[in-house]
Amino acid sequence: MLGGVLAVALAGTAACSGGGGEAGTGDAAGQLVTMTPAGTGTLDEIAWALPFGEPTTLDPAKSGDYSPQTVGANLCEPLMRLNADFSVGQGLAAKAVWADERSLVLTLRQGVAFWDGAPMRAEDVAYSLRRQMDPATQGIYGAALVGVTGIEATGADQVTIRTDGPNQSLLKALATPFGAVVQEAYAKKAGAAYGTSAGGVMCTGPYKLSSWKSGDSITIERNDGYWDATAKPKIGRVVFRFITNSNTLTSALLSGDVDGTYELPPSSAKALGGGGGSVYLGPSTQNVLVVPANAQSPAADRRLLDALSLAVDRKALIKNSFGGAADELKSLAPPSTWAGDPAGIQLNTAYAALPGVPEPDLEQAKKVLAQVGAPARPLVTAIPAGDQRSLQIATFFQGAAKQIGVDLEIRQLQPTEMSSLFYDPAIRQSLDLVVTFGYVGAPDAAAYVADMVNPGALFNWMGYDNPTATQLLAKARTAADPVAAAQAYADAMASFTPTLPVVYLVAPYERMYLNKRISGAPASFAYMGMPWAAYLGATGSGG
Repeated sequence: MLGGVLAVALAGTAACSGGGGEAGTGDAAGQLVTMTPAGTGTLDEIAWALPFGEPTTLDPAKSGDYSPQTVGANLCEPLMRLNADFSVGQGLAAKAVWADERSLVLTLRQGVAFWDGAPMRAEDVAYSLRRQMDPATQGIYGAALVGVTGIEATGADQVTIRTDGPNQSLLKALATPFGAVVQEAYAKKAGAAYGTSAGGVMCTGPYKLSSWKSGDSITIERNDGYWDATAKPKIGRVVFRFITNSNTLTSALLSGDVDGTYELPPSSAKALGGGGGSVYLGPSTQNVLVVPANAQSPAADRRLLDALSLAVDRKALIKNSFGGAADELKSLAPPSTWAGDPAGIQLNTAYAALPGVPEPDLEQAKKVLAQVGAPARPLVTAIPAGDQRSLQIATFFQGAAKQIGVDLEIRQLQPTEMSSLFYDPAIRQSLDLVVTFGYVGAPDAAAYVADMVNPGALFNWMGYDNPTATQLLAKARTAADPVAAAQAYADAMASFTPTLPVVYLVAPYERMYLNKRISGAPASFAYMGMPWAAYLGATGSGG
């Protein structure tokens, strides 16, 4: 996903900071951890911050952003589960086996019930996947359905997904919200309101939705009937607060009004270093890009973007805006994406062979800019309102652009509008550039990249068309052999990376905060795809 966009790809290890290429350029690479120390005690309630604001939906079929996934990962479970080290294991499917090259057979876990006590049926699973094919659902995971020809319950505890051939991406996608199971009867009754504050959701996760007070908070409560004994929640309730202003967030964490958060701003991390809690850095597949908002903007010209890229001092950006907690980025997907892939070494070699991250060179930047000419007006650059991290990066980028004669106007959008612009072309028409915090959410770089590279894809806003890359990405997703799939992606990466109209900036590490009374949650970015709150417990300190 782009800064709240469809994510598809994850796989790293506890100490992995990128693997290959520019990995380890951040000062904090050696500090990465995957899990926080276990918390064994119980608490009635904690408060958690959502720094990207109130979710627009909790319907997993539409959840492609930080806030909905942070909440929803504890509510609506997928068939496969993302683990804290970015490996993929069993979730609601106890087993997933390719019976042949066109049939993925899911054997469902027995003894699973929805929050209302009704058993999870094979029909619920098949419905959950099929409803994403329905245009009325307005689901965002259509790319995961490429090549799928049918989905049906083929037994009391079995669902079979039919495809038109081998599919490397499908199993990985089942570990994302695409693979989440919802109750058929409840979803049909809720209709278009499903996933909203009015319609709610009905799922099987360790927590159930208790209340959603629009503009104020979302509360989830422990599901005492949860099937997984290894993830029985120790916290009775989690109250999510929508705090998009970094200063307000810092104050709430310092005072104890809020117990923890993911995506902690670097500025807050400095203020929280006084012993009231712990700041953790974890491995991540996030990226920071500057993306043209539409094909008509002068910013869509790759030559202009190349000039801007040459003006940016990424090492200074990492130091000043990320506290050293990031790596320089050479392409769309960070190398940690494939750290757990059988062909990971092969992919690291391919990433290292890409053109190097450019050192700042203002004279060369001006020469490149002269080929296209500086825009006659300021380029309107969108960031989320109140997010000091985005503002700092946009201001840094604005200063770099100014040095070569390009003016940028920073426009701060309210959280709902910022989230909507990723899916609504009308909002993007008045913009030129978007500073995005994107992420890859399942171990599948090819699927993530396809959503930005393929013609007509959801996040290909620029009309980019590279037939070679498109064909290779398709091969990467359909090759039966993982090594052949990796080679196809490597070749695609070499093709699109130098020509896609995007400025690659950095790959941040995950930064989270827990106050001294709780611990146990994953510190890695894998929290987006696993029931992270179920692992929290009281430490016995400050409770």
